[in-house]
Amino acid sequence: MTNTETISGVITGRVIRISGPIVFAEGLEACGLYDVVNVGEAALIGEIIRLKDGIATIQVYEDDTGMHIGEKVTCLRRPLSVRLGPGLIGTIYDGIQRPLESLFDSTGVFLLPGARSEPLDTTKKWHFVPEKDILSDGNKSIYPGMPVGTVRETSSVLHKIMVPADIRGKTIVWIADEGDYTITDVVAKTELDESLYLAHYWPVRKARPFFEKLTVSDPLITGQRVIDVFFPISKGGTAAIPGGFGTGKTMTQHAIAKWCDVDIIVYIGCGERGNEMTDVLTEFPELIDPRTNRSLMERTILIANTSNMPVAAREVSLYSGITLAEYYRDMGMAVAVMADSTSRWAEALRELSGRMEEMPAEEGFPAYLPTRLAEFYERAGRVSSLNKEQGSVSIIGAVSPPGGDFSEPVTQHTKRFIRCFWALDRELANARHYPAISWTDSYSEYADEIKPWWDRLDPRWNQVRVAALELLKREQRLQQIVRLIGPDALPDTERIILVVAEMIKNGFLQQSAFDDIDMYSVPEKQIMILSIMMKFYDRANLIIKNGCPLIKIVGLPCREDIIRIKTTYTNDNIAGISDVEKEMDQQLDELERIYRKAVI
Repeated sequence: MTNTETISGVITGRVIRISGPIVFAEGLEACGLYDVVNVGEAALIGEIIRLKDGIATIQVYEDDTGMHIGEKVTCLRRPLSVRLGPGLIGTIYDGIQRPLESLFDSTGVFLLPGARSEPLDTTKKWHFVPEKDILSDGNKSIYPGMPVGTVRETSSVLHKIMVPADIRGKTIVWIADEGDYTITDVVAKTELDESLYLAHYWPVRKARPFFEKLTVSDPLITGQRVIDVFFPISKGGTAAIPGGFGTGKTMTQHAIAKWCDVDIIVYIGCGERGNEMTDVLTEFPELIDPRTNRSLMERTILIANTSNMPVAAREVSLYSGITLAEYYRDMGMAVAVMADSTSRWAEALRELSGRMEEMPAEEGFPAYLPTRLAEFYERAGRVSSLNKEQGSVSIIGAVSPPGGDFSEPVTQHTKRFIRCFWALDRELANARHYPAISWTDSYSEYADEIKPWWDRLDPRWNQVRVAALELLKREQRLQQIVRLIGPDALPDTERIILVVAEMIKNGFLQQSAFDDIDMYSVPEKQIMILSIMMKFYDRANLIIKNGCPLIKIVGLPCREDIIRIKTTYTNDNIAGISDVEKEMDQQLDELERIYRKAVI
């Protein structure tokens, strides 16, 4: 982002009008759309977003307070880009890939207008290991995306140095020996004398190329039971978490980021409050990755663009984050992008659109809001890279509808482009039921694609999932009757539905992020818990039909034991869960024996 190289022939203009983060300049007719410019005496980073009648409309990504008419504008004649290479992992950036930690060291607590710092450390040396057969028998044919060597970025990330897509050469004629190099050192040359480095630039608004888009097949295991069993998302899938203030959007994303089975996490704090991002910045480095028992930051990239930062940078932060995710996807890795929140991003679009005096659509949002949302979510997917390696980018976007109104434009347009909808419920959140994901308003369209994976793990998954969701729907209908005439008016065969639904809510759907055992649940444990609960319902219903009163069922000691499975038995103690099932069967067998005789 801070690259100062330009094509020969500098183009300069001058500011003729200022409207907040939108600046109008003349003299830039020779520039291209989406070219990067330096605006004003402080050389603020900006981007040309419209060219009309010789006037360039520029959105400035920094605070332009104090700028005046007539200041110089210099076009860099390149699109807005991020620098891709080793050193991204564990770094905290703002929306335009300025490393916040290094800027804090140089400028202090507040970002100064025009402050610059290299996005990647140009002095740090990385141990480069060239591919073994790269020049074993003469010049080696190359193609975009082909790895020419590797760098150990962190203990859990082996970073592949790939041929950039803009390289025109077809063969490697020289490659550096194994050793330590900086990102500015040449590590290979083509027959056209083009140089390859450990890092390169890529335009953020341009999706990185791949060989083929693949169908999704494997679930993204999050360790959250309500997600993995009821409303699963696949690797390469898209999901939205809509909810009003305080319903737990950010905390749900935190839990997924910590526990989901991906190689890289890209967390984008887009327009959120500063204290929420502070929690992320302080907690993530202290979290232990359950896969490696090391810091979670060793596979995490954070983009912090809080609500008090310039609004234009908020708009571009999503593109910066998804570009970083695609880069690691091309190495054959599974990447999860947490966008918190797309509503703040949409509000940035609305403000910029208003500054440019565009015709507003519903609720003041620009008419191109659906297009921008589609462009973002369509960059998710499971692909075969140019090097024929399979990687994936999963996008989980939080949506903050005002007042929790899911009919507002951002939520409605988002539903058009995602296939997994985790609706957060205000009543559940007020009752301290977390995750507060509503089992009546949420849905997932990935169940059929990932069913073969679950069938290999536990064939009961689809059956118990459908049966449990149906039971919860029946319970919701019965609750309407209960509110009118009370539970005593219901027969025991329907009251048992209320009892088991309460067991599912408390013992399966509710999950504590502060309990060492319950914070993460492996798929095997998830299915066993729900299967036992549904088995309890099926057997209890039959016994009630034989004449057993409901109070006898409710009084069984095994009922409380089943609810406490989630916090009693660890993920590797499946045998203990089986003991609970055996005890349940014995107690139900005794009741069944008694009331079978009574019937006879």
